[in-house]
Amino acid sequence: MAIIWVNLVVVYIASFFSRYLATPVTIGPGPLSFRHNKWMAAIVMATFVIIAGLRKNIGDTFFYMHAYRVSDFTWEEIKADKDIGFGILQKILKSFTEDPQLLIFLTALVTNVLIVYVLYKYSKLFEMSIYLYITSGLYIVSMNGVRQFLASAIVFAATKYLFAGSWQKYFLVVAFASTFHGSALILIPIYFIVRRKAWTSSTFILLFMAVVLILGYNVLSDVLFAAIADTHYSEYKEFQEGGANIIRVAIGAVPLVFAYLGRNKLREIFPQGDYVVNMSLLNFIIMAVATQNWIFARFTIYFGLYNVILMSWVISLFVKRQQKFMYYAILFFYLIYFYYENVVTLHVIYRSDYLKF
Repeated sequence: MAIIWVNLVVVYIASFFSRYLATPVTIGPGPLSFRHNKWMAAIVMATFVIIAGLRKNIGDTFFYMHAYRVSDFTWEEIKADKDIGFGILQKILKSFTEDPQLLIFLTALVTNVLIVYVLYKYSKLFEMSIYLYITSGLYIVSMNGVRQFLASAIVFAATKYLFAGSWQKYFLVVAFASTFHGSALILIPIYFIVRRKAWTSSTFILLFMAVVLILGYNVLSDVLFAAIADTHYSEYKEFQEGGANIIRVAIGAVPLVFAYLGRNKLREIFPQGDYVVNMSLLNFIIMAVATQNWIFARFTIYFGLYNVILMSWVISLFVKRQQKFMYYAILFFYLIYFYYENVVTLHVIYRSDYLKF
């Protein structure tokens, strides 16, 4: 874990100076805005990519590397796989090298560059989003669910189309991402759910449905698994090892509570905030359902990144004299959560043939 702690310090400092060294930008007659320093942001990207790309373990990294070594990636094998895009990617890479480290590095490169770019563009406090990307556990997860997080990052990069209401372009990106992980297709119906004002009657209907799903899970589980029968998760129907940690559910609820209390101000300072809130709400709902079966938590990969954006705006919802306290409180409590989740609970150990601490 030493390298992960070093990573946390380096990217937080670099992203902080990216915001601190921001330059003013005038766009039309509106209020003055600022553009974060792109060179500091590039350091953040590079650090994330190097550490994630040069790993040889964490989650199912070993199995991806093993599959790369033993497979010939013939066209018959690729067509038989549901994620044809990922198969084509591996076939191309293997034509250059037998070393699976290239696959790990390239997926880490695309995933983290796209994610940092969107956070750079839409976060109020860039360094807060970068910090939470790590301490909320998403960076570690990106090294576990490699294909799904790659698909998630690709769709996340289309956030501007979600905000602009350009559904044709958004759906094209989703369709491309689904060639790397078919579950990305759930973002197509999700588009119509989140493209509406937050905290309306539909919001509370979604929350009510979540309660029903949790309380009636044993009855409704067959329906839920039927819906994912053709995905990579169908084999988990008989999985009986429990659900997601309730602490993760509580962590997912934190930005939503603040966003609700400051909903009017949030709309004023962040016009696209309603869509981010709705994505975060879906993240919370799915995580709540995952307390009954942890496999549903994998779907939060598509929504958890919006929690990171939302939390970066939450501090601005407080009065000026409280903002500094909230800033440091968030840093402290998420650090405690990160330590508990990854050191105490999961015992994460980072290994690399190139980076040794």
